[in-house]
Amino acid sequence: MDDINLHYRFLNWRRRIREIREVRAVRHRERLKRMLRDGDVLRYHGNSDEVGCFVAARPLSRRNRYFEVTIIDTGVRGMIAVGLVPQFYKLDHQPGWLPHSVAFHADDGKLYNGNTIGQQFGPKCCRGDRIGCGISLDSDDGQLTVFFTKNGKDVGSVELPASPDALYPAVGMHSLGEEVLLDLNAEWEMDEEDGEMIVDSHEEDWSRLHDVSVAGTLLEYVGKGKSIMDVGLAQARRPINTRFHYYELEITDAGEKCYIALGLARRDYPKNRHPGWSRGSIAYHADDGKLFHGSGVGEPFGPRCFEGDIMGCGIMFPRDFNLDGGDDVDDWDFDESSKPSEVQNDLYANNEDEEEEEGEDLEGKKVTVSRCPKTGLGTFSVNIHLIFLLLPLFEQVFFTRNGKVVGRREVALPVGGFYPTIGMMSTGEKVRVDLHPLSG
Repeated sequence: MDDINLHYRFLNWRRRIREIREVRAVRHRERLKRMLRDGDVLRYHGNSDEVGCFVAARPLSRRNRYFEVTIIDTGVRGMIAVGLVPQFYKLDHQPGWLPHSVAFHADDGKLYNGNTIGQQFGPKCCRGDRIGCGISLDSDDGQLTVFFTKNGKDVGSVELPASPDALYPAVGMHSLGEEVLLDLNAEWEMDEEDGEMIVDSHEEDWSRLHDVSVAGTLLEYVGKGKSIMDVGLAQARRPINTRFHYYELEITDAGEKCYIALGLARRDYPKNRHPGWSRGSIAYHADDGKLFHGSGVGEPFGPRCFEGDIMGCGIMFPRDFNLDGGDDVDDWDFDESSKPSEVQNDLYANNEDEEEEEGEDLEGKKVTVSRCPKTGLGTFSVNIHLIFLLLPLFEQVFFTRNGKVVGRREVALPVGGFYPTIGMMSTGEKVRVDLHPLSG
């Protein structure tokens, strides 16, 4: 019966993840016409009589609500437009010309808001200038605020009626020689005190960053990348729990070798070891599709992952799993020591090494923790009733790729829980992380 329940719970998780991915992260293809894209560089590829337009693959959202375009060359006329459009915008029109689109045009500094006639808005832009566009999701009265920047300084904003259709980053060009550098990963927010645009670092989400830099939700490997000891490690500040039991990363740049690993590890995991290589960890490796579980030797597990792929990891907690009578793990102080604690189990009441530790739970009830030093089996004894728990606890850890479950493994939870842990090991690797993809 337990096996049947576990099977149906696993199927429910697969369906839930698939539905969320279909609604929130459908992987569209970018669209472009009369343009060439070489990496992050866009070039006009027309005869100056017709508009060229690029529409990004993903819309702006809470996870990514700002992008930038740097003008490399203004070409003949500098008719470069930066803005937001619906997904299936007509590519033979400049952004801002058609309804439900808005754009800032570099050649005249005008704002085009669903009309071929622009309004004076800001300064003109030339070679080397950086134009930014973003959205504010905090507007009232059902309005969406779209703002524009030039070289990191606020130019202005416009209120748009809220629409069920998402808005996608778009770039338009209209003359020979025009060329821009596109940065869809730029992340900025408005500082309320001085009105300047600043980087939202999100560093508070991470307790450990070794040879990894953070800019918003983007993690970048900054190590040497020359040997297996040059691991870059990022470990989240809080462990996986029943409220936030799943997280994801998107490979935005595979770097030289795509030595990217996503998994779970104990809090004191070695900083120079890839997730999965040492005890107390498990990880899915992108470069070879193998699963590493406390060993430097992996086993075939799933497909390899490349730039643009989304990898996910989570724990299928049982429905009655409860650490503290609630979901907030912040109320617990997991005191880990390098020296193994001597604890006992009621099954070994005559063990000479047995020792009991007493404490108070959140409700003031007396709690006795007992564990056997030989087997690791233990109990929690409450003065009102006796709750038998086998320690270590075994839970199902699962991994996904682009919203589909790759596989799962039964893993023992370490004392203090499992922490989301990401490893990188080759030059140029970048990933975008969402620690709570199921919460919004």
